[in-house]
Amino acid sequence: MPLAEFELVMLESGEVGLQRTGSDQPLVRINFAPEAMTYLDGKHLEVAKTMMDAGLQKAFDVGEEQAPQLDDSEAKVHTLH
Repeated sequence: MPLAEFELVMLESGEVGLQRTGSDQPLVRINFAPEAMTYLDGKHLEVAKTMMDAGLQKAFDVGEEQAPQLDDSEAKVHTLH
């Protein structure tokens, strides 16, 4: 997956969205129930950021796991002089 910059935004619906910088289409949306909003007492953006950070890290990990791995017989040797 190519590296891109992401940003958290508050959507008109009240949801927290994750989108690529410069885009207006969220890739992920988080919607907190009213009870959760009360419990979080205004800290919902911090919670959403932590959730998004963990999700992005896992997505990158999955991408690395799916990348083809070279075995030793296929590995190229590079000599620097």
